[in-house]
Amino acid sequence: MMRDDFAVMILTHGRADRVYTVNSLRKGGYTGKVYFVIDNEDDQHDEYVRRYGQDRVVVFDKEAQMRKCDTMDTFGKKGVILFARNACFEIAKDLGLTYFLELDDDYTSFDMRFPKDGKLSAKPCRDLDKLFTAMIEFLIQSDALTVALSQGGDYIGGLNGRYYEKMLTRKAMNTFFCRADRPIGFIGTINEDVNAYTTHGSRGEKIFSVTQAAIVQKETQSNAGGMTGVYLDNGTYLKSFYTVMTMPSCVTIAMMGSSHKRIHHNVSWVNCVPMILNQRYKKT
Repeated sequence: MMRDDFAVMILTHGRADRVYTVNSLRKGGYTGKVYFVIDNEDDQHDEYVRRYGQDRVVVFDKEAQMRKCDTMDTFGKKGVILFARNACFEIAKDLGLTYFLELDDDYTSFDMRFPKDGKLSAKPCRDLDKLFTAMIEFLIQSDALTVALSQGGDYIGGLNGRYYEKMLTRKAMNTFFCRADRPIGFIGTINEDVNAYTTHGSRGEKIFSVTQAAIVQKETQSNAGGMTGVYLDNGTYLKSFYTVMTMPSCVTIAMMGSSHKRIHHNVSWVNCVPMILNQRYKKT
């Protein structure tokens, strides 16, 4: 059974009938608490309540969060996840939680990743209680600000892509295992996760993703609602520049991909975060 002071929070908007993540959690054997975090301007509120129950749908005041958050612009866009990300810490305290996990609503699977027959293989996790418990213990033992699972796209190139062999990376996106009493402080209308791990990482905060487990998502612009409209309006060019604005010392714009190139942020890690030395180098 999952520990009682922990809950999953699924951040969602306008997708009451398409919260793929909740089915993926059930298929993965998760037995703990699940809350659906929506804002008070979501016209599908009643449908969320009908489907998931009044006690599991948590509503936050979007205007109030907008006044608290640094959007890094003057656009006044409301259809972004930034406000929900930061609201979750207040929600967790109100619910009496010690730890929680922020998830988007479009995950189709939670996969374990491992080498097999010279290739990088994937298999759906069937004991998410065990995986999530291990991630919480990692959060505690590492004293990290947050820890995360990887994304499917991180594994492009398989074992030759060199991502898996790192075991740990210094970023966190989409999935955030958090302490209720230690807010991350997300910033920026778009790219709020990258803005957070580069900015806080540069200040010495430990932020990690494990490469042995990952989430698989729907394509960003194939699922209406959520932040799809923002991405369709602005593309990756504007998105990437938010992180350049907050961390110009280590983030640049680059053309990424092999055959189908697109503009993306590029992080120079040696200029971004303090290096963590192996304990064997400690002077006695």
